[in-house]
Amino acid sequence: MNLAHSLRGRLLWFLLAAISIAAVAQASIAYRTALSDADQIFDYHMQQMALSLRSSAPLSNTETAANVEADAENNELMVQVWTPDGVRVFRTVSRTTLPQHAVLGFSNIKANNTTYRVFSVQSSTQTLQIAQDMAVRRNMAGNLALRTVGPIAVMMPILMLVVWWVVSGSLQPVSRVRTQVAARQADDLSPVSEADLPDEVLPLVQELNLLFGRVKTAFDAQQHFVADAAHELRTPLQALKLQVLSLERADSPEARGVAVGRLTAGIERATRLVEQLLVLARQEASAAGGVKTQPVELADLAKRALADLAGAAQARGIDLGLTRADPVQVAGQPDALMIMLRNLIDNALKYTPAGGTVDLSVTGEGKGTALVVEDSGPGIPAEERERVFNRFYRIAGSEASGSGLGLAIIKAIAERHGAKLSLGESAKLGGLSVRIDFPAASKADA
Repeated sequence: MNLAHSLRGRLLWFLLAAISIAAVAQASIAYRTALSDADQIFDYHMQQMALSLRSSAPLSNTETAANVEADAENNELMVQVWTPDGVRVFRTVSRTTLPQHAVLGFSNIKANNTTYRVFSVQSSTQTLQIAQDMAVRRNMAGNLALRTVGPIAVMMPILMLVVWWVVSGSLQPVSRVRTQVAARQADDLSPVSEADLPDEVLPLVQELNLLFGRVKTAFDAQQHFVADAAHELRTPLQALKLQVLSLERADSPEARGVAVGRLTAGIERATRLVEQLLVLARQEASAAGGVKTQPVELADLAKRALADLAGAAQARGIDLGLTRADPVQVAGQPDALMIMLRNLIDNALKYTPAGGTVDLSVTGEGKGTALVVEDSGPGIPAEERERVFNRFYRIAGSEASGSGLGLAIIKAIAERHGAKLSLGESAKLGGLSVRIDFPAASKADA
């Protein structure tokens, strides 16, 4: 495992480094604190010793000198005494000789590559100097710091093991999720278990499950498309094959012309079916990926759709018009809404007899927007109005050609936009009335 790219490795290294740095910092603080305490203790002792010697009997006395030697040896001190004339009258046993003229009070003196802490005091009869090697204080501070840090050093391996155990245990759910995903088959898109996941990992797994859901929806749509295409294209392809055979057997120009006309019509029907299947597949795939909406002027889209199909209406003598166009906006996808409008108008034209009427209206009603298409055709019986939204379903006895996908496409697009689709009877024209209610529409500025 590459620790530079491993979350567990990074956490362990960072935590162990933090523990080590904390231990070093604790040792440094303990040493400095102990050194400061040692300085205060020894400075006080040197000061008290100097004041005591200044007021006691002369150090020429053998017994007094012996006591000073013993005390100085116990505390690793050096004592020197001079007369006012500069004659040294006493010095403890030491290989180091300090300068005779010292600064009164405390000072630090370097001699023989060593730093000494010196306390000097002067009286009318003598100058007294007490010195101590600073290494004594550093050694004492080091021993005190070691006693403080020692338990921490002993506990560090245990603490590191605890950190490793906690980090590994905390990341165990991530390993479990990885194992679950790695063990899946390519077609297994079931949700990953969210049990016992920490709060930091749970959102990632939830988003992963949502992604699995969207991919599953897309796969299902693809499978439905393939199944529907295979089922519905079989019949028109067989019909085209028969029409080609009829064309080959035609023995007169008139018969050949009839066969060519039938073949052309069959090709157009098959082409229309394929186009409708592709539109439906695209809409279902887009629905699986979510809808990215934008404000859409619904009345403008309606006018464009009417203009696109005006030629087909004129060819059959159908009065196609826009009876009302309120300046309203809906949140949606312009391309998908245009496909929906064209299918609505195309269905109305297809089932309206020649010379009939098809009206389209866009109205803003309160906080909603309504799109209504009415025609003067035969309409749809009430008991059939739910079934006509199924794919490839066509009302028995219908004379108009079609694939049975128009209303399925319309419903899919309406549902993607949160709109409600309903069928009824047109009170004005007597045929079918298709109404789509969009939520949260807002009136555009005139």
